[in-house]
Amino acid sequence: MPHFAALAASLVFFVFFASVPAEAQSVAASKLKQSVEKRLNVQVDNIRKTNYLGLYELYIDGRIYYTDEQMSVLIAGSLIDIRDMRNITEARLEQLSAIKFSDLPLDQAIKQVRGNGKRLLATFEDPNCSYCKLLARELLKLDNITLYTFLYPLLREDSDKKSRQIWCARNKAKAWNDWMAGGKEPGNKTDCDTSAIDRNVAFAQKLNVNATPTLFFADGARIPGAVPIDQIEKKMNALLP
Repeated sequence: MPHFAALAASLVFFVFFASVPAEAQSVAASKLKQSVEKRLNVQVDNIRKTNYLGLYELYIDGRIYYTDEQMSVLIAGSLIDIRDMRNITEARLEQLSAIKFSDLPLDQAIKQVRGNGKRLLATFEDPNCSYCKLLARELLKLDNITLYTFLYPLLREDSDKKSRQIWCARNKAKAWNDWMAGGKEPGNKTDCDTSAIDRNVAFAQKLNVNATPTLFFADGARIPGAVPIDQIEKKMNALLP
């Protein structure tokens, strides 16, 4: 019994003192967050201390930055762990920007189902985006997929017009694929209810979707840019039950 009591006391002692640095770190992060927001006139959505050079990670408006406790520098760019060449910034950004796939307003997207449709993918795309056109041609090669395409006119005035023309087409998916993969102009009809496109814009801005294409996978992971088709397949296959 004396032995056990001594051990228990030592454990309590250890836990108490082990928690102090974490508490102090939390206070320092909170103070730094306030300083950054006041000095840069921004909202810091997330802050934490990294394991690298005493730097703090700042998540601001969908981007990651780094600074020290004195805020003497602000670093924008990727943090690479040289030991295994892992892109720490990219991995964290994927975590921080992830959403629930079920939270996507899927009724506002162009839906395409091929094969058994078990693999899920959602994209935000601009009809005048050249990388989106490359992606569209590649996605046509995939089978056993349910694809949701959110029209997101972002690049220029004509993007809004084309988005509404595609949305008003009798067969939205065909109009989209014909234009993106074949260069065939969509019809001129724009007098249908195109409010879904306005809602897409508002929703994308809320999610800080700042580039097209932006892809969302079934686990909510977000990847901006035209991703190679083999990477897309690998990611989707890994998420199958």
